[in-house]
Amino acid sequence: MEVRIRLGSAIARLAPAPSMSLELPDGATVADLYERLADGHPELAPALRSALPLVAGAHVERHRELAHGDEVALLTPVAGG
Repeated sequence: MEVRIRLGSAIARLAPAPSMSLELPDGATVADLYERLADGHPELAPALRSALPLVAGAHVERHRELAHGDEVALLTPVAGG
């Protein structure tokens, strides 16, 4: 299956492009996406440790199963005061 990935600005600075597509096996989870992304783009691995996944605009857990055509946004948490 194919999923699209949108990277938040903090992560996108480390990546070759701010969005990309990734082929994953059927039944893959968000955690599988993180692993495949880190394997293919080791420069992203440190940022992925704290990245928050969103699917359809909602935060999801890493054990969530993905479906063909899903778009996963990976955002870094922000603190302010």
